[in-house]
Amino acid sequence: MSRIFGAVCQNGYVVRDIHAAMDHWVKVLGVGPWFFIEEVKTDWFLHRGQPSDVKMSIALANSGDLQIELIQQLNDAPSMYREFLGAGHEGLQHMSYWSRDYQALYDKALGLGYRVGHEGQIGGEQGRFAYFDTDSLPGAHPGTVVEISDISGGKGAFFEHIRRKAAEWDGTRPIRPVV
Repeated sequence: MSRIFGAVCQNGYVVRDIHAAMDHWVKVLGVGPWFFIEEVKTDWFLHRGQPSDVKMSIALANSGDLQIELIQQLNDAPSMYREFLGAGHEGLQHMSYWSRDYQALYDKALGLGYRVGHEGQIGGEQGRFAYFDTDSLPGAHPGTVVEISDISGGKGAFFEHIRRKAAEWDGTRPIRPVV
């Protein structure tokens, strides 16, 4: 439990091949079903304060109460995902904390010296998210990015649906396209 952000709700993995990653999680780890969005539609997306036309696929599944997110960026637009891959990494990139009072948590993080690396919105104002660049904080150790995500709207209901489906999953239909 973070005294700043609360409980970790999601681990986010940036991958080069989302289909291979889903296959690994299903066959090797037994995690699923995966809710797969081939191309996420963002309302807006900023990287280090500048507009960026990021195209990405995501897949979501739960292992207990922890959501696993797989992200494959589909273009070369600026993002923290591209930076991560460009540094030679693949795998765990962020931990996400969810809030029904997003703006208060966002303001708190900024007040504590966190800097936004990238942020955006999916599906309206209650679909905001921000990734904070933790490397610049005093005493920081290079490592996992912190994301906060607004779950006060439809995204929260969708995430709960994914958690329930994982709890009752019998191994059938491991990949479930979301249109």
